[in-house]
Amino acid sequence: MSEDNMKDLSNENCGDGCGCGHDHEDHHHDTITLTMENNEQVECAVLGIFEVENQEYVALLPEDSEDVFIYIYKEDEDGEIELENIESQEDFDKISAAFLEIMEEEEEA
Repeated sequence: MSEDNMKDLSNENCGDGCGCGHDHEDHHHDTITLTMENNEQVECAVLGIFEVENQEYVALLPEDSEDVFIYIYKEDEDGEIELENIESQEDFDKISAAFLEIMEEEEEA
């Protein structure tokens, strides 16, 4: 996984140290385990699946981190989940901005 797929949201701290901007009282996240390029396994909370320009993306928060990983999200006909890296910095910046906007809207609601 590339450093390009991480966004530091430490200024959006929810008080639980996770950086997601949500109040976690009575709030449970689904989790997914990522296998990194060095074969390290990282447990991540699924912050949400969102759409930008007809493509779905997933935002993941690794345990003990304030960095959010964002991937292209695909699900095949058997329900298997496939995550792909966002290749261009321009696309990543656009998708990150959309994710932050969604998080801010949810926080205001």
